[in-house]
Amino acid sequence: MSTARERILEATEELLATKDALAISTRAICDRAKVGMPEIYRQFGDKQGLLTAVADIGFEHFLAAKRRNPLTDDPVADLRTAWDSHVAFALRNPYLYRLMFTPTGDAKPQAIKEAQAILLTAVERCRDAGRLRMAPELAGQSILSANVGVCMMALSFPELFADDEISRSVRDAVIGKVTGDEREDSRIGTATVLAQALVGTLTGTAPVSGAALDDLTRALTPPVTPPEA
Repeated sequence: MSTARERILEATEELLATKDALAISTRAICDRAKVGMPEIYRQFGDKQGLLTAVADIGFEHFLAAKRRNPLTDDPVADLRTAWDSHVAFALRNPYLYRLMFTPTGDAKPQAIKEAQAILLTAVERCRDAGRLRMAPELAGQSILSANVGVCMMALSFPELFADDEISRSVRDAVIGKVTGDEREDSRIGTATVLAQALVGTLTGTAPVSGAALDDLTRALTPPVTPPEA
């Protein structure tokens, strides 16, 4: 049997599916949860404390979806996938998303730090592949800020900013800025891997076989253009 706290949280989430947090009264929450008004204050301190708790639950769903994003051999493509899944979550949960990313009052959802950490890990994969042009922390903050901005504009002004092409345009501009032009020499990433492999071999921390080094070196060698007949 669910507790009063669980019923209150569930009722608030259900009401957020159709209306903004500011439009939801504590009376409506209590009626739906079948609890008395004092129970909200007993469990959460006040309505703001309740909304912060619901925002944290929203982040749990958001982060679970992030963790399900597949990883490929292309970390930059994975950043784009993460961006798109972020936008999809916002569009599916407009009122919950606003509560999560535009909190009011002093209490802020702490799970935003984990969201940043997940993005930082994704950005560091780009760095390790030689495809990052700024500090990982700044790159992650830039991407998340732009991602949230696109979502908020799409939710607030759907007639102007809800077009998928706008999101893709901003996505490619921001990720392209932090990772470099994709049209650049693709051998840069291989060169970084080779350098790391050589350091590991020379220091003995992560020795690499001669055959593996030969493969990396061949990948860096420009193709030979046959002479014209």
